[in-house]
Amino acid sequence: MKKVLVIGCCGAGKSTFSKKLQSILKLELIHLDQYYHKPNLEEPEKREWEEIVNNLVQKPSWIMDGNYKGTFDIRFKETDTIIYLDYSILKCLWRVIKRIIKYHGTVRPDMPKGCEERFDLEFLHYAATFNSKNRKEIIERLNSVKEHKKVYVFKTDKEADLLLSQIT
Repeated sequence: MKKVLVIGCCGAGKSTFSKKLQSILKLELIHLDQYYHKPNLEEPEKREWEEIVNNLVQKPSWIMDGNYKGTFDIRFKETDTIIYLDYSILKCLWRVIKRIIKYHGTVRPDMPKGCEERFDLEFLHYAATFNSKNRKEIIERLNSVKEHKKVYVFKTDKEADLLLSQIT
């Protein structure tokens, strides 16, 4: 595990899991949200974003959390391990709502400056429909690389924590 991707729905716990993994592996932790978002959650142009990701994956080792499926090809090529937190939408939505309440009006530790947490119906809709719109494609992509990469798909925190306990 030198280049590890952690993907999953908003609220699945990608950043939390990645921090735990980072404390074990001592690799650089890259929260893609910190590189993607500009102040007020402004988004970069597609070409600019791909250039940023291309530069990030060239680092010798990392743990990278975030979906951004438009850059899966770039990141899947460079990673040796992919961890998919394939959690239920109800669990993810509950965690997103708790996160909004906890950090409302402030910047979460895994976000860049100028991106305060706020209640956003569009984002909640994105989270609520994430699995129905993305899960099948994610599983297909994981199946296409599992012969050459370590691929873990976890349905619960207990399963994910078991991997962490086996690494330590």
